[in-house]
Amino acid sequence: MLHHLADLLLHPALTLGTTVVTWAEVLGFLTGVVNVWLLVREHVANWAVGILNVALLLVVFWDSALYADAGLQLVYVVLGLYGWWHWLYGRGRRRELAVSRTSAAEWAWLAAASAAGTLGLWLLLTRVTDSTVPWADAVTTVLSLAATYLQCRKKVESWWVWIAADLVYIPLYLYKDLWLTAVLYVVFLGLCVAGLAAWRGALRPAAAVPA
Repeated sequence: MLHHLADLLLHPALTLGTTVVTWAEVLGFLTGVVNVWLLVREHVANWAVGILNVALLLVVFWDSALYADAGLQLVYVVLGLYGWWHWLYGRGRRRELAVSRTSAAEWAWLAAASAAGTLGLWLLLTRVTDSTVPWADAVTTVLSLAATYLQCRKKVESWWVWIAADLVYIPLYLYKDLWLTAVLYVVFLGLCVAGLAAWRGALRPAAAVPA
């Protein structure tokens, strides 16, 4: 059944110039925009829409031999469920989580883990897969994981990490002829700037350092 659904999603939906765009990419574009718009507004429904979005993008990326990005979508499902719960009950006593800043200690271990993860994933993609862009695939995957972790904990700096990831994703998807997905990430980039401004405004003076 899943194989049949994937086949349906990979049917052509439209053509941009000489590039065929599948239904998976079109629906991934639409759910992606809604997801980030909800995230900017701090609406908890962003997690539900986000899980649908990553399921669609998994099909797109696997079909384009972006294996690390495809695998990343599975991790996103787990992180999406965690983020959903943490936003609702992360402060205990069933109180919603507030926007806060990332501590220096958290930055240190996150940077170390990201460096190690990028190197390890690059080696894996180089030796095990036929990926033509192992370095870019590894970098974007690790940046996205770091950004999602910070997003789950409602850290304002998550937007800066997303911006860095998007700046690599856009040329990567253009190179892979995923034109609509590249446009989606340009939209994401603009929404990330808006999200950064909105979450900065939501910062509470007493919430400078996370638990």
